[in-house]
Amino acid sequence: MGVAERKSREKENTRQEILDAARDLFVNDGFENVSMRKIAERVEYAPGTIYLYFKDKAEILDTLCEQTFEKLRARMDAIQKDPGNPLEGLRRGLRTYIQFGLDNPNHYIVTFVLAKRQPMEHKPRAAESGIACFSCLRETVRKCMETGAITTGDVDDTAQAIWTAVHGVTSLLVSKCNFPFVEHTRLIERLLDILIEGVRAHET
Repeated sequence: MGVAERKSREKENTRQEILDAARDLFVNDGFENVSMRKIAERVEYAPGTIYLYFKDKAEILDTLCEQTFEKLRARMDAIQKDPGNPLEGLRRGLRTYIQFGLDNPNHYIVTFVLAKRQPMEHKPRAAESGIACFSCLRETVRKCMETGAITTGDVDDTAQAIWTAVHGVTSLLVSKCNFPFVEHTRLIERLLDILIEGVRAHET
């Protein structure tokens, strides 16, 4: 490895270290209560070092959200491109979405809960990545309608209604609320049963 390559890798590692520390602080302390100085203290760098990588904490939040959406979209895109039964693909996609949140709770909380409270102009890259991610779900719903697996409703209102349901259960589970839920896998599969049955075309 050459000197330039090593320096580039070290810089990227430092940048990611800052992002990881900021994510944990945003979840534990709340976005409003975290300063650039507090992030610097967590990674044990001088505050000025943080500004070499990010101009402010809004840019850090934007970058965190963009990373999360890209990771989620990679999983959803693979399912959306699957040539198999589109209704089964929809179910797999929804299950994948929920599991992504359970596997990456801090990523999910920052991107889908904390960031939603911030003005859109503070997260331009995240907004674009989020729309691209949602488009994977929308495209799967569209395929279901084209093949007759779903025969009622509009593509957008159906996709949005389905997303609000899976986002709701994911948010509740990753936030560890005190509601006495049944076993999580059982709960998730039952929700997917209800969602798929609710949109599936029925023979008359």
